[in-house]
Amino acid sequence: MTGDDTPNHETPIHVDHVGIAVESVEDAAPVLDALGCERLLDDTVDGEFRWVYYSLGNASRIELIEPIAEESFLTAFLERHGPGLHHVTLEVADIDATIEQLDTAGVDVVDRKSYGEWTEAFVSPRNATGTLFQLMEYHEAYTENTEHDPESLYVGGERLSSEK
Repeated sequence: MTGDDTPNHETPIHVDHVGIAVESVEDAAPVLDALGCERLLDDTVDGEFRWVYYSLGNASRIELIEPIAEESFLTAFLERHGPGLHHVTLEVADIDATIEQLDTAGVDVVDRKSYGEWTEAFVSPRNATGTLFQLMEYHEAYTENTEHDPESLYVGGERLSSEK
């Protein structure tokens, strides 16, 4: 940390959401409902898993992920660890600069992919925290292609920017 308690890195970064692996979204949803969460999105990815986003206000989000394929990374995770924390997603202003910082620190970054609305990469859970981190840089198209208000999509109402 620097003297002003600002993390010492070159590009803005913050927690976007936490992903929780569950056997069944329907079984887990009452817990989030009891916490006052609002369901934002419910979707599937390539017939492999279902992901459901919940908002807790001020753009704080929890994502439940449920396997729908008989065998996938998620079924293997649940068999090894049971339901619980799967990943922490960090919104980054500049994914290239963030990956470079991690590489310089000797941290493995894997599975980088770009989509029209975002670019993502993952920090292997074989790091000292044992946590899978998803790095996500949102593109302008993410805001344009959703029915949700930017206030609910981004912490502080705006996607991070590396511009000062």
